[in-house]
Amino acid sequence: MSTVLKHAVIYTGVEVIKNGYIRFGKSIEAIGNMADYQAEADDDIVIATNKIVVPGFIDVHSHGGYGFDAMDGDPDQIDQMVNKMVLEGITSLFPTTMTQSNEKLDHAMRGIALAAEKNPVIQGIHLEGPFIAAIFKGAQPEKYIKDPDVALLDNWNKLSGNRVKLITYAPEDTGARAFENYCLTHHIVPSVGHSNATREQLLHSKATHVTHLYNAQREFKHREPGVTGHAMLEDNMYAELICDGFHIVPDMIKLAFDQKGADKIELVTDSMRAKGMPEGESELGGQKVIVKDKQARLESGNLAGSVLQFQDAFRNMIRFTGCSVSDAVKMSSVNQAKEFNLENKGTLEVGKDADINVFDSQLNLEETFSYGRQFNNK
Repeated sequence: MSTVLKHAVIYTGVEVIKNGYIRFGKSIEAIGNMADYQAEADDDIVIATNKIVVPGFIDVHSHGGYGFDAMDGDPDQIDQMVNKMVLEGITSLFPTTMTQSNEKLDHAMRGIALAAEKNPVIQGIHLEGPFIAAIFKGAQPEKYIKDPDVALLDNWNKLSGNRVKLITYAPEDTGARAFENYCLTHHIVPSVGHSNATREQLLHSKATHVTHLYNAQREFKHREPGVTGHAMLEDNMYAELICDGFHIVPDMIKLAFDQKGADKIELVTDSMRAKGMPEGESELGGQKVIVKDKQARLESGNLAGSVLQFQDAFRNMIRFTGCSVSDAVKMSSVNQAKEFNLENKGTLEVGKDADINVFDSQLNLEETFSYGRQFNNK
């Protein structure tokens, strides 16, 4: 039996179908205008008048949520975490690690690999640190920070089953060029983040992605563009944005959108364990975190990841910038699939995985389909 959503406004990531249908099982079987719809005997019809249908979201930077953290390395808990995240519209996820001891990172890589064997929503791993700059450590524990090390990265990639697809590092550090070469050879995207690099240094790097633009990096200034300015200036750079309104004020999100455009921005949550949990005390990398007023901060006051849910990031991007739903779809699904070669993700097209989000006319997320499996978000 196939599910058919009828009379919906469908944003495929390629076009907008104003009165459309989509038929799917685990993958998308047909999509088009209602004028072209032909009923089949086993169709399970859902009338979706005034509903807005978009591709499932792809979050390439999320440490945890709902009481769980990828660094815990428990495959069953990671599986539970991922299934909770589907309820906020995330149908592809890169569980994200952080700067920790070699032993803890070994454990995390093994655990995420086991979880990925069970849960195909896990499409890769984002290794954030430990090869970063202490001056912009943010919420990363300084005592575990290291210079780029090809042997360590190779070990973690092998432990993960070659699932590392994105790595945040400081390109100004010793050994960064050989490190970048390893990444490119092994299909790992090098991302500048937690970095004090100058524009001149970055012009000699091979980074094509920037981790949480504006946050924990050399700032944009009139005599030194820094990491932020470099990302703004280089057309080949994809830029992550945490659209909670706290990590970046809305005006600066609008500036990034105006400069980079919808084709080079990727919305991320950078969420941590406390997402979806009551406010109060939580934990990140062994550090005490206080969650209050939708903000997660270390005792020092530093932001410690977010408690942002992806459907809120999607809505906020539209609200903060005035961008279209089509643009928001690019920034939440299309660009990630393109950058990381997720061939069956990112757009609603025949043959691709049935990863689908259904919103009401006010952009409230009502249900998500992950590989055709329904999750009710109400």
